[in-house]
Amino acid sequence: MTKDNTPISEVKDYIFYFRNSLIRFKYKYFLKPVLFKFYPETTHDSIVSFGSFLGRDIFLRNLTRFFFDYQNPLLEQKILGIKFANPIGLAAGFDKNAHLVDILPSVGFGFVEAGSITGKPCHGNQKPRLWRLQKSKGLVVHYGLKNDGCVAISNKLRGRKFVIPVGTNIAKTNSNKTVGLDAGVSDYVKAFSKFTDIGAYFTINISCPNAYGGQPFTDPKRLEKLLSKIDKISTRKPIFLKLSPDLTKSEVDAILTVVSKHKIDGFVCTNLTKNRNNKKIAEKNIPDVGGISGKVVEDLSNELISYIFKKTKGKYVIIGLGGVFCAADAYKKIKLGASLVQLITGMIFEGPQIISDINLGLVKLLKKDDYSNISEAIGTANLVK
Repeated sequence: MTKDNTPISEVKDYIFYFRNSLIRFKYKYFLKPVLFKFYPETTHDSIVSFGSFLGRDIFLRNLTRFFFDYQNPLLEQKILGIKFANPIGLAAGFDKNAHLVDILPSVGFGFVEAGSITGKPCHGNQKPRLWRLQKSKGLVVHYGLKNDGCVAISNKLRGRKFVIPVGTNIAKTNSNKTVGLDAGVSDYVKAFSKFTDIGAYFTINISCPNAYGGQPFTDPKRLEKLLSKIDKISTRKPIFLKLSPDLTKSEVDAILTVVSKHKIDGFVCTNLTKNRNNKKIAEKNIPDVGGISGKVVEDLSNELISYIFKKTKGKYVIIGLGGVFCAADAYKKIKLGASLVQLITGMIFEGPQIISDINLGLVKLLKKDDYSNISEAIGTANLVK
C-alpha cells in the first residue's frame, strides 16, 4: 500500500495507462496518418519486416516489452492444458508465415495464431487484395491464403520454444487442383501432419471467403470426411474449427452434430463476412471481392459465440474474433462465452498499445464485477434472464 492506502498494483496500472495514452496519441496523430497514406498491403509487409527485425535481438525485444507489455494474475488461465498469461491473441491472417513469433510476446499478446498455412505454397489472389474501410472501421481482405506453405513454415518452426502459445491455422491450398473432395482433404491432411509437434494448438480453417471453390467443408458430409481423416493423425494439440459469420443457424447445428463425433475441442468465431448488406458498412462503394473484418463483423461474431455456448452448454472452448477495438468489446465476447479473444483490425486502427489497453481495461472490469479471475466471467451474459 502507498501512504494514501492505494494498492501498489493500482499505482502500477496508472503508470501503464499513462504510458499507453502517450503511445496512443502519437499513433493516432503522427504514425497512423503516415501509414494510412500507403497501399494497405505495403504497410502490412513493412510492419511484418520491422517486427521480424525487432524479434531477432534480445535488447530490442526487451525494449519493446517496456513500451507495450502488461501482465496481471487476474488474466491468467489454463485452457486445454495450455497456459495463457492473458486472453488477447493475434488472429491468423496477420503473421501468415510465422515471422513475428519472437516479437509478439513483447507487444503484450497472450497467444498468436500463425497462418493460414496450406499444403502447398500460395501466392494468393491478384493485387489489389487489401482495402481499408475507415468509416466502417474494417478491412476488405482478398489475400487468398498467401503463405509459404506447410513444408517451409514447419521447417522454420520445428524445435523452437515459444514464449507464448502459438496456434497453427491450417487451410486448404487456394487452387483449382484442391477443389475435389479427396484432393481437398489430402491437402488439409498434408498441412496438418507437418505441425503435429509444433505449436500449442491447431485451428482448421473451413471458412476462408477468398479461396478457389468457396467453403466446401461447411457441408456436413464433406466435413465428416475431413475430420475422420484428421482423427487418425496422432497429435497432443487441441483442435479448433474456424467458422464463418455468414452461416445460418441450421448450418451451425449441422456442423455441431458432425463435430460432436470427432476430436474437436473448440471453435474460432468468426472469420470474415462476405455479406455486403451489413448495416455497419458506412462506405457507399466497396470492392465486390473479399471478406470484411472489424466492426462490420462484430455483431455476427457475438451472436455465434453466444449461440454455440448456449447450444452446447459451454462444452467447447470458444475463441472470439471480430470487431475488438477496446476492453469492453473483448469483455462482451468473454461474457457471451469466449474463453479467449483475437484481433487484427483493432490493432491496425487503434495502434499496437491496444493489447495492453484491453488487458488493463479487462482487469478494471473484472474488479468492478467482483471476479477474482477472468475465467469466472466466461459465459455469464447467457445466465441473465
